[in-house]
Amino acid sequence: MRPYSWNGCWRMLFLGGLILFIGCSNQTEDLAKRKHVITTAKSHLYGLPKQIIEDSKDTIAKPDNVTLLLLAGGASIAMHQEADKEIADDFKHNEIFHGFTDRSLKLLGGPGPHFAAAGLWFALSASNYDDLNQERAWTMIRALSVTGLTTASLKAVRNNETPAGNDWAWPSGHTSSSFTVAAVLDEFYGPEVGIPAYIAASLVGLRMMDQSDHWASDIVFGATLGYVVGHTVAGKHKELEIAGFKVLPYIGTTGGSSMGISLMKLF
Repeated sequence: MRPYSWNGCWRMLFLGGLILFIGCSNQTEDLAKRKHVITTAKSHLYGLPKQIIEDSKDTIAKPDNVTLLLLAGGASIAMHQEADKEIADDFKHNEIFHGFTDRSLKLLGGPGPHFAAAGLWFALSASNYDDLNQERAWTMIRALSVTGLTTASLKAVRNNETPAGNDWAWPSGHTSSSFTVAAVLDEFYGPEVGIPAYIAASLVGLRMMDQSDHWASDIVFGATLGYVVGHTVAGKHKELEIAGFKVLPYIGTTGGSSMGISLMKLF
């Protein structure tokens, strides 16, 4: 399976959301609203490439982000030696998801529906002259674009096989995109929305392992990438947090050296 063609795919998916909005709108709706939506969308799309570059730089510029990505990358390398195969074998003999649940998680957890939903969100907000939600929807599109382009680039460079023998395994695009959505929603609406969104994103990652579409290491890095990008783009100039908990690097020496992350919250 080849990676998504992110160079032009985000434009098509975003416009798909706009077309869905226009097609579902009332035929007697004020033409001025439709023109406003199209004009606003064009102006935003024109500046998207520059924003993607800026958002990518901002993501890498934060030391906490780099630390998390390096830890996830190191964990991916370590896991791919033995742990990936053991986890894949366990899922192969103990499948969790079947039928409708399996198909739903694969569909709804994919980048395509995420872009389309964000495009529809943007169109509806623009038509109602709702500047707050319009900008939130656009932020979601920007975050998904950075995650998608990064994921596709890493897939092309790594080019390893999935447990099922398909190409372009690492990292998982479904997982990175789902965690981007969860992180952005967490930034906008707090733990009340963020926690359920993270749970849903985790189920997507679990499903990708359960059906042999990805190794566990693909999921670990994809989740970290999506979280880091979503948090950075939606919450610039804020400290790294997960559902209200500050994320800190952890280095332990008791009983042997260890590395990881810790969560801290002041009450």
